[in-house]
Amino acid sequence: MAEPGKKIVMAILSALIVGGATILATVVADNDDEQSGPLPETGRHGMVSSASAFATEAGVEILQAGGNAFDAFVAVAAVLNVTEPMMSGMGGYGTIMLYDAESGESHFLNSSGLIPRRVDSDVYRAPTPNYRANRRGAKAVSTPGNANAWEAMWERFGDLEWADLFAPAIRLAEEGFILDERTAGSIRGAFRSFPGHAQEFYGSGGEPLGPGDRLVQADLARSLRLVADEGAGALHGGELGVAIDRAMREADGFLRLDDLADNEAEWYAPVSIDYRGYEIVTAPPPANSFPALVRLGLMSRFDNRASGHNTTEFLHRFAEVTKHGFWTRLRYASDPLVAPVPLDMLLSPEYWQEQVDLIDPQRAKPFEYPGVITPEGKNTTHFVVADEQGNVVSATQTLGNAFGSRIMAEGTGIWLNNSLAYCTFEPKGNPMDAYPGRHKLSGDVPMIIMKDGRPWVVTGTPGGHTIGQTVPQMVMNMIDFDMDVLAAVTAPRISFVEPDLLVFEEGIGGDVVRMLRSFGHTIRTGGRLGLFHALTLQYNRQGMPVRFTGAADPRGTGLAKGY
Repeated sequence: MAEPGKKIVMAILSALIVGGATILATVVADNDDEQSGPLPETGRHGMVSSASAFATEAGVEILQAGGNAFDAFVAVAAVLNVTEPMMSGMGGYGTIMLYDAESGESHFLNSSGLIPRRVDSDVYRAPTPNYRANRRGAKAVSTPGNANAWEAMWERFGDLEWADLFAPAIRLAEEGFILDERTAGSIRGAFRSFPGHAQEFYGSGGEPLGPGDRLVQADLARSLRLVADEGAGALHGGELGVAIDRAMREADGFLRLDDLADNEAEWYAPVSIDYRGYEIVTAPPPANSFPALVRLGLMSRFDNRASGHNTTEFLHRFAEVTKHGFWTRLRYASDPLVAPVPLDMLLSPEYWQEQVDLIDPQRAKPFEYPGVITPEGKNTTHFVVADEQGNVVSATQTLGNAFGSRIMAEGTGIWLNNSLAYCTFEPKGNPMDAYPGRHKLSGDVPMIIMKDGRPWVVTGTPGGHTIGQTVPQMVMNMIDFDMDVLAAVTAPRISFVEPDLLVFEEGIGGDVVRMLRSFGHTIRTGGRLGLFHALTLQYNRQGMPVRFTGAADPRGTGLAKGY
C-alpha cells in the first residue's frame, strides 16, 4: 500500500477506536505531515504554549497529573515569574480570558488592579523636579494583582491542591536554571539599576550573569512557598505585603499595604463580535481590547480572501483600518467606573461600513490625533492552555518595563511593576491620566475564537501598542486565509506607529512595499512585531476535544507542547 493511503486508513481506524471522532477531521489531522513546511505541535489531551520551555513543561506536568487548564494556568504563570523575571510575576498585573467548558461560558479575569489611593499625578508632570524619573521608578508602581488572580482562578475552577501548583516554580527558583541569551541580555541591560541585594544573585563578582550561568533565586522561592502555603494573602496584606510596603516607603513610592490588602481580582463578562460566522471573544473595559474588534469589524466589510494575503490591496486597507482602530482607543478608552466606552456604536456593522466608506483605495490618509497619546510597555508575556475537557485560558501578564520599576523588596525576590509609566500625563485630567483609586487601562488582547459555540483558536501576544493590531492579523490568517496555527503565527505582520509610520516585518514582498509607498505610506521594514502563542481544538461528535495543535512564535524561544 502506498504510504499516503496507509496513513489515511490508519487515521480512519484511529477515529473509530477513539469513539465517535469525526472521521474527516481526524483524517485531515493525521495526514498533515504530507504538507510542506513545519507543522504545529499536536496533542490528544491538552496543549500549552508559552515563552519559556520551563513554563510549558510545568503546565503539561500539571495536566498529566490530572489538573485542568485553570490549574495549569497557575503553574505556568508561577514558573514564568522565575524564568522570565523581567517580564511578569507576583509584582505585576495582566489580562486573562478563559472558557469554562462545564458552563459553556467565557470570562474575563482582570488582575490589573486599582491605582494606589495616595497617587498624586502632578509628580509626573513639570514643574515637579525629576518628573520624568517619577514616571519610571518607585512612584510608577501600581497595585499588583497577579497573585490574587491566580488564586481567584483556582478557587473558582481549579481541581488540584493549590500548593501543588507551585512545586515546579519553587523547584526552579531553588535549584536555579541555565540562562539563555535572551534572559541574560535583559539582565545585562538592567543590572546597573538593580538594588544591591538583587545584584548579589543576578550577578557574580559585581558583573551580571551571562548565557550559560545558573540563576538561583532563593528569596523568590521562599516567597512562592509562602503563597503556596498561605494563599495570595501572603502578598496582599501578609508578610510579603509588609516587606513591599516598607520598600515603597523607603523609595518614596505611593503603594502601601492597604492598597495590597484591598486588591481583588475582578470578573467581567467578555465582549465579542461576529466575524464571518465565528465569534471573536476578548476582554471588555477596563482592558483596551476593543480596538482589535473594531479593526476586525472594518476588515469584515472587505473580501480579504479575494485580495490575497499581504498583497498591496490587503495591506493598504488594513493600514488604514488599523490607524482608525488606534484612533478609537485614544478617543474612547476609559475606566468603566467613570465613563463607559460606547461599544454598541463601535462594534456595530453600521459604524464599520461608515468608516470603510471613507477609505481611499489608493491613497493613505494622514493620522489625526483625537488629542491624547498613550505609551505602552513591550516587556510582557503571553501564554495559552487547553485541557481535554475543552477548558481554555489565554493570559497576558507584565511588569511594564523590563524588571518593572527596578524595585525589589529585600528578601522577597519579587520585582514590582511600573504600570503607571503607561498612563498619559498631558494634558492633566485627560481620561488616561493617573487617577488614584481608578483602574489602570491595559492594551492587552487575549483572544478566543469560537466556532459552533466552542473554542477553536486561543491566542494572544505581547508587544505594547502593536498588540491590538497584530492579533487581528492572526485572526484573519486563520479565518480568511485558512492557515494552520503555526503558519498563522509565523506569517509576517505590520503595525502602525504614531504619527504616520507603518512598520513591516521582513518577508513582505518588495513590490508590495514600493507600491504602498507610492500610495503615500511611510514604511520601515525590520524588527519583530509581537510574540504569539496559540493553540487550536478539534472536537468529536459528542463535543469533546480529540486533537489539539499549538504553536510558539519562532520569533522567540518559547515552546508549544501537547500530550
